[in-house]
Amino acid sequence: MMKLNLKVIKKGFTLIEMLVVISLIGILAALSLVSFTSVQKQARDTVRKSDLKQYQNALEAYANLVSGLFPSRTAVSSAYSTLCGDLNLKLEPDISCSQDPKTINDATYYDYKYISNGTNGTATATKYVLWGKIENSSTTKYIIYCSDGKIGESATAPSTSTCPI
Repeated sequence: MMKLNLKVIKKGFTLIEMLVVISLIGILAALSLVSFTSVQKQARDTVRKSDLKQYQNALEAYANLVSGLFPSRTAVSSAYSTLCGDLNLKLEPDISCSQDPKTINDATYYDYKYISNGTNGTATATKYVLWGKIENSSTTKYIIYCSDGKIGESATAPSTSTCPI
């Protein structure tokens, strides 16, 4: 009688191997999600800087039409709701005014702000400050655009038309 030497070949993975692979995939997914969130914040900050620069350009165009004066807002106001209306009076009647990318979800915390000197509601201001909150920062920071051309960041939001940078 002849003896057959049969080998049993196992195909597939053990339960432990599968759990290790699934755990590694989960860890990598979590790390990429954290990284993606940071990239989104940075992208919104770039949009903020671009939007505020466009507001600054519109203010300069406005001043060129009104003897070098800017719209007056002696109290902090929303650039979108008040300044946009002021600019529409002298510039194109249908200019597009931008809102902060997060305004939809958090209008009280993220909004472009404007303040100037002069008599409220008329074109008598000689200086202004525009700003928005920076999102991708470990501390509260604001990007600020001033009428004298200065652009920079500050830990506090302006409360007067004097450039804080």
